[in-house]
Amino acid sequence: MGWLWRFLLIGSLFQAPFCASSSISDLFDDWCRQHGRAYSSDQERQHRLGVFEDNYDYVVQHNGARNSSYTLALNAFADLTHHEFKAAYLGLSASGNDGLIRLNRGSDSGSNVVGDSDDVPASLDWRAKGAVTEVKDQGSCGACWSFSATGAMEGINQIVTGSLISLSEQELIDCDKSYNSGCEGGLMDYAYEFVVKNKGIDTEDDYPYKGKDNTCNNNKLKKHVVTIDGYTDVPSGNEKKLLQAVASQPVSVGICGSERAFQLYSGGVFTGPCSTDLDHAVLIVGYDSENGDDYWIVKNSWGTSWGIKGYMYMQRNTGTPEGMCGINTLASYPIKTSPNPPSPSPGPGPTKCSLFTFCDSDETCCCAWRFLGICFSWKCCASDSAVCCSDGKHCCPSDYPICDTTRNICLKQNGNVTLALRHGTTGRPSSIKEY
Repeated sequence: MGWLWRFLLIGSLFQAPFCASSSISDLFDDWCRQHGRAYSSDQERQHRLGVFEDNYDYVVQHNGARNSSYTLALNAFADLTHHEFKAAYLGLSASGNDGLIRLNRGSDSGSNVVGDSDDVPASLDWRAKGAVTEVKDQGSCGACWSFSATGAMEGINQIVTGSLISLSEQELIDCDKSYNSGCEGGLMDYAYEFVVKNKGIDTEDDYPYKGKDNTCNNNKLKKHVVTIDGYTDVPSGNEKKLLQAVASQPVSVGICGSERAFQLYSGGVFTGPCSTDLDHAVLIVGYDSENGDDYWIVKNSWGTSWGIKGYMYMQRNTGTPEGMCGINTLASYPIKTSPNPPSPSPGPGPTKCSLFTFCDSDETCCCAWRFLGICFSWKCCASDSAVCCSDGKHCCPSDYPICDTTRNICLKQNGNVTLALRHGTTGRPSSIKEY
């Protein structure tokens, strides 16, 4: 392909305006400025430039063919190899190889699923009905399962109560440990099971996303802002049932998100090619048709710089039971018939650490950096009346106030005997908390 033709295609490769360049290096510089990317060394930059050029050639070849229903672009993942992308941005654990089994909740009784696919509207978008929160970004934490689950719970909560509340993925990552594994992967059914047993889930604002595994904040765990009454699995491979479910509420699904075209998708109806080996979790928020192609409206959790401002149109009615990228094979949704608990009366105000720094009333101010006896940086320990460790990184509960940062445990002195704080009945010493 000549440089003139390559130059004419450049405008379609980016998802935001940029200064057109005549070389790959200049194009890469424009991309770095657009995405705020900087590298630790010239060697690393040269390596990333090579990866970027390979992705550039792939995008140009795909878009230049002009026979595809979708387009690719040099998005925020354009400096990642396909292997790096797959390792960092997926996280659905749906196979039997990892010891997880899918919980089957039986029939659709108790839900609001439409009885017959002939009754559903020709098109539907739950975003237009106010049942979908803003697109979120999981970062390099493989917790797509938690975003899919919270998205479905946010949707049904708005449909039932009229209130759209962004829910906490971090609570699921930190606290849902029966089967799910935080940033290492999980499954939406187990997230629903956790919320049912916990009698609710906290909000995103109160338990914000950190993009990494942390210790469960038990104080936040007790805040049951939104509840669900159960959940249901859509029969695997039954697209008619899936359509009925989506006509009633946003639905969690597993897909294969590891195709290279998926990494750089920017618009149009995605028609593959695509495996049906499930490794990513997303949320179906509606469906429609474009130029005769039926598609699902899929909300992802890779930020707004990917896809259609964070969304993908994925082909439906493919004629195969599995559907495009296996989207028909692992679908589920929460059931909600009961109102949420009443809002608790306002508790004590925030704890003041300094003139400009505050912690929640159930947290403890800890100094993270001190110089000449003056604290210049404060952090919040997720425990009331905690003891701040001298390393400026950890804290221990007041009943086990001795910090052993070498062994990473909390201790207390009982006469001449030193006791370690232990996890429930497991008998294992508890790690000190990092703030």
